Amino acid sequence: MTRTGTRTMVRVRGGAPEQAVRYERLPCVERVLPSDAPYVLAARLLQGRNTEVSVGRAVFGASRVEIIGGPCAVESEDQLRTVAEAVAKAGVRVLRGGAFKPRTSPYAFQGLGERGLELLRKIADEFELAVVTEVMAPEQAELVASYADMLQIGSRSVQNFPLLEAAARTNKPVLLKRGMMSELDEFLASAEYILVRGNAQVVLCERGLRSFDRHTRNLLDVMAVPVLKRLTHLPVIVDPSHATGRSELVASAAFAAVAAGADGLIVEVHEEPEKALSDGRQALRSAEFQELVRTASAIAAAIGRCV
Repeated sequence: MTRTGTRTMVRVRGGAPEQAVRYERLPCVERVLPSDAPYVLAARLLQGRNTEVSVGRAVFGASRVEIIGGPCAVESEDQLRTVAEAVAKAGVRVLRGGAFKPRTSPYAFQGLGERGLELLRKIADEFELAVVTEVMAPEQAELVASYADMLQIGSRSVQNFPLLEAAARTNKPVLLKRGMMSELDEFLASAEYILVRGNAQVVLCERGLRSFDRHTRNLLDVMAVPVLKRLTHLPVIVDPSHATGRSELVASAAFAAVAAGADGLIVEVHEEPEKALSDGRQALRSAEFQELVRTASAIAAAIGRCV
């Protein structure tokens, strides 16, 4: 039995199909939903209408295709302010940036920590932007939530269940990235860990799967967007930066995502990508990012949406 807001959900295992009719006739039962999936609250079967998740002035899951922009890592105040200004000028309403960086090598730049969070909050407020940044461990959740408007859980952490639960308890919106080898049912089961703790503010992010091909960093699963939109009521966005790993491919991947029905994009921006301390190869310069937003807007208009 699970309580979510004003509802109580009871899962019944086994039993004949005709028993569902008996349960449905009970005055205290709103609906009976047959499901063998590892997720229930995330399923579109439970909720027909799309969930809308508000993050500052942005609303994910509504008619507008929301775009998140910013550097992979917060490196300095000047670097972040330059990027934030460009993001705001493009009409984007959410600033991204890593304060804690999960890196493959322990010798790589690990982020500025709380100082990075302070800079994100300060500069985002200057340009009236919301902040999304990654949380890597359960004990960081409250700290990150005190600065950020939205908590990001990265690909490496998608099945870190204590972290999912800690993020849920902050009652902040959560941007959940698909694992690099996660099936969609596994991805939605991870979202369920947040939903079942009473936090319905979850945005899913497709960011590419690990592939044998070396021409891109990952393999962008564009079809995951329409499939997820059929499986779940949660908003679905795409990360073309991590999917491609190459700045010259980011725009094409972004346009494909918008055409496929994505509710948003998260794009890495750096004014001097050749000097970036993290993932400079996939970052767009400000002018390239602003052009991406303009073209994405035209594609969105063609399918009855806006940017």
